[in-house]
Amino acid sequence: MNRLIQDVKFALRQLRKAPGFTATAIITLALGIGANAAIFTLVHAVLLKNLPVADPKMLVRVGDRDDCCVNGGTPDGNDYSIFASELYTHLRDNTPEFEQLAAMQAGFGYGGITARSNRQGDLPKALSGEMVTGNYFQVFGLKPYAGRLIAPSDDVIGAPMGVVMSYQTWEREYGSDPSIVGSTFILNTYPVTILGITPPGFYGDRITDSPPNFYIPMALEPQLGPAYPTSLLHHREANWVYLLGRVKPGTDRAQLQAKMSASLRNYLATLDLYKKQDMAKNLAASHVVLTPGGAGIENMQQEFGTGLKLLITVSALVLLIACANIANLVLVRGMARRAETSIRMALGAQRTRLIRQMLTESVVLSCLGGIAGLLVAYGGTKLLLTSAFPDAIGLPIDARPSLTVLGFAFGLSLLTGLIFGVAPAWVTSHSQPAEALRGSNRTTSDRSGWVQRSLVILQAALSLVLLVGAGLMTKSLNKLENQDFGVLTENRVVAHFSPQNAGFKQDQLQALYDRIDQELHALPGVERVALSLYTPLEGNNWGEGVFIQGRPEPGVNDSIGASWLRVGPEFFDIVGHRVIRGRGITVHDTATSTPVVVVNETFVKKFFTHGENPIGAHFGVSGMESAGDWEIVGVVSDIKYNDLKRPTRAMYFRPLLQVAHTKPENDIRSLYAGAIMLQTKGQVEGLESQIRHTLAKIDPNLTLTNYNTFAGQIRGQFNQERLIARLTTLFGLLALVLASVGLYGVTAYSVARRTPEIGVRMALGANRSSVVGMVLREAMLQAGIGLAVGIPVAWLSARLVQSQLYNVGSHDATVLAGAVLVLAVAACLAGLIPAQRAASTDPVKALRTE
Repeated sequence: MNRLIQDVKFALRQLRKAPGFTATAIITLALGIGANAAIFTLVHAVLLKNLPVADPKMLVRVGDRDDCCVNGGTPDGNDYSIFASELYTHLRDNTPEFEQLAAMQAGFGYGGITARSNRQGDLPKALSGEMVTGNYFQVFGLKPYAGRLIAPSDDVIGAPMGVVMSYQTWEREYGSDPSIVGSTFILNTYPVTILGITPPGFYGDRITDSPPNFYIPMALEPQLGPAYPTSLLHHREANWVYLLGRVKPGTDRAQLQAKMSASLRNYLATLDLYKKQDMAKNLAASHVVLTPGGAGIENMQQEFGTGLKLLITVSALVLLIACANIANLVLVRGMARRAETSIRMALGAQRTRLIRQMLTESVVLSCLGGIAGLLVAYGGTKLLLTSAFPDAIGLPIDARPSLTVLGFAFGLSLLTGLIFGVAPAWVTSHSQPAEALRGSNRTTSDRSGWVQRSLVILQAALSLVLLVGAGLMTKSLNKLENQDFGVLTENRVVAHFSPQNAGFKQDQLQALYDRIDQELHALPGVERVALSLYTPLEGNNWGEGVFIQGRPEPGVNDSIGASWLRVGPEFFDIVGHRVIRGRGITVHDTATSTPVVVVNETFVKKFFTHGENPIGAHFGVSGMESAGDWEIVGVVSDIKYNDLKRPTRAMYFRPLLQVAHTKPENDIRSLYAGAIMLQTKGQVEGLESQIRHTLAKIDPNLTLTNYNTFAGQIRGQFNQERLIARLTTLFGLLALVLASVGLYGVTAYSVARRTPEIGVRMALGANRSSVVGMVLREAMLQAGIGLAVGIPVAWLSARLVQSQLYNVGSHDATVLAGAVLVLAVAACLAGLIPAQRAASTDPVKALRTE
């Protein structure tokens, strides 16, 4: 221990004597370690962290897919991950291997609840609520921060209406007011009691950028849930809940999975869907997959996992390049101290002692870089969170480094110190004392040369890999953002609201929509107004199977799906749909007129493959008996509404309040518009505030749940891709700079070491150009070898990111050629400066150094 303390003190003295070297090394390490620590903060929070609950290892999720939010029919691969309420009850009652098995709402979005407290002056707020079973908090083993949590007795039809508020909501929205507990709130026009507050660290059963504000007993779904003809709670074929439970100790999970799959099939056999003859194979293949539930419902993990793994790999490569750079600096510094090392060895110092001391100096340096890196990590994490989740409300990821992140940074610092310190310590300590004491200037070679050149080659190869990755990501993002969406975005805004939350009944909607249309048209600067169920590129999608009149009934495996949307008369003009055939939706398409639809071009190509005229054709969505429900009156141009990386979906558009003749009760929920699109005559100051006041004037419970420009809504679809592209570009440029600096340093050191040789050459008649060429050839040779190594590595590595690319091949010759050119130019510039310095050598002064 005493020797270690001595080595640390000696290392600090040596670093203090070389402030330029120390500052350069610490800054380089801070960038490398800080970038890794920042990305690891996200990786830990999203991919590695368990829920803050009791014994998370015993939690098991029934399912393995990110299915959302209300599904019907058969799932892909007959793999069930989302369930009907009655199916949940069936599985719970037939699997005693669970101590508790809870169900929770699969999809809850911001604005799903309009909440108003009983405090004087409080206005309604657009918040979110998650429906959960009465044993939800028991599964997690949680205790309330205040009041009490939901119990099974609260989740019974007819029980007093009570909900639990999240700690974050209580703190952020209501100032930690203790009187909130036990008070009455109005949620979606219903009075409910706030039973209690969740523990501070609990953010729900999954990581999401907007955790639920309220936890609501599932028995209240008919009142506070979405408007369906039959509440989801009692709909046998509506899958809308995830299942998460705590298994008993000693449970064999493979056997439990097989048992639950059999129980699932027993239940499905009772449904009308699976009683059809051609559904026998689907029924036999239906199953569940049990997955670890300690991290909760891993929707975000599935969404961001690939991107985060890519970023942590890229940042690790940058750190490796930084290590190679520092190793070169340490090696040059060590060779400059050879005389000191040789004297110490001549006086009896052991080689192992010298190596340990040099490694201690490297580790101390890396630890200083790690401390500085934590500051970089904190700022970098805040920047990452802002870029990745710009609209987050209560995101459960803290930019401040946790103990795990601190441990990661410390371990990374130690590893970094060893990586860049081992080779220089070994080379320096193996200098021959006699040779060093005679003077190192007499030789043109030493053991450090091959190590330095190898490190430069490594830097060049890794830099090429990162530059190719950055080029592919940037090109992919550019193609993704600049594809033809078919929309118009200039002077368009989107305002989301919820008439259902405000308590409007079906027979009140026509008057409400007419009033909203009139009031908003009257606002200064507003040119067009249209209500719709949802809008393009907001992440929403409604779909049904289509049954064309006069056609044979489609088979189970036939592709008959199409997306659909309810829109107002001016919607097509605002969004940018061009009417190609027939007509659009008009003011005459009312609740009492003939049910009509307008379809897009992809719909025509999918369902009218033989050139038939779609105008006048009829179809339905509830089986062949409904095939005459809707008449096609127009065709409009294609626009992408959902997944931007996939082709446009077949789509049809319905008037706001028309319902089908067959099973009109199925249309109830869709009658509630969710968005208002406005086209303005230029920039309108304070438009959001004007819309809020207009809605509040119509009804005090009407409030905006979200407001955005149409262009901003589209940009929001690329947050993850934009973040990855920018970070890979940043890391690629950083790697290029580090590699260039490394090549410059090695070339400059080589020139300084060969000063006598260059002087002799010039004294014998060598001109400046030949000296410049000699030095440049050596520099470019190292860069060339690095490129030769890097090209096949980059070629292979690009295949690993193919899934992240849009319309860009992993083997894009243009990107590869560009990266090679950039690196070659950087290497040439890095070698040119020392080469010119060498060419300016005075032969007389150079020879005097002998």
